[in-house]
Amino acid sequence: MSGESSGTGRPIGLLGGTFDPIHNGHLRVALEACEQLELAEVRVLPLNEPGHRPSPQADADARSAMLAAALRPPLILDCSEIERGGTTYTVETLEHMRARFPARPLCLLLGRDAYQGLPTWHRPEAVLDLAHIVVAARPEQVHAVPAGLDELVGNAQSERVTDLHDSPAGKVFFLDLPELPISSSDVRRRLGTGRSVRYLVPDAVADYITAHGLYAN
Repeated sequence: MSGESSGTGRPIGLLGGTFDPIHNGHLRVALEACEQLELAEVRVLPLNEPGHRPSPQADADARSAMLAAALRPPLILDCSEIERGGTTYTVETLEHMRARFPARPLCLLLGRDAYQGLPTWHRPEAVLDLAHIVVAARPEQVHAVPAGLDELVGNAQSERVTDLHDSPAGKVFFLDLPELPISSSDVRRRLGTGRSVRYLVPDAVADYITAHGLYAN
């Protein structure tokens, strides 16, 4: 279930997460990145077991099924993290993707909070050696710089999309995106209290959640 790669040489976007469940905010970020950065595709990678947060409420099969129902090219489901098993560390996923695509530019898509937490990651110093980092936030939205972040990213920031195409890794790019205030935790809370999540998640995902009784208290 790892999807099929585009045959072009354009960069590949990588969007990881628990996707517990996938929602329209995730999908909009992925599609905006694909269009604005002229990516060949965005591979959506559900993690197996997170290293920084509690285990997902829905199991891997359910999360993968919801993603399969929601995604359409150029957004591609890639279950390699689940297939690998164990705790998911982004740097190991990037190493795996780099082995699969040795010369392709890889663009790791991150939200603002994840980017600011980069110094706390497992082997964070290796991330920019393996991929570009694309932050789904305007630069002025990243206010306080956490300790260690400047040392990790140095002068890697770029404002040119071409830089993401001209080298396989090493740049930090801020993606100018309208914010969609949707979170998986809020979706779960609404479902737990019997409220509707229509228009927060794709219809096919809402139907799957209802059919399988997910997230109900």
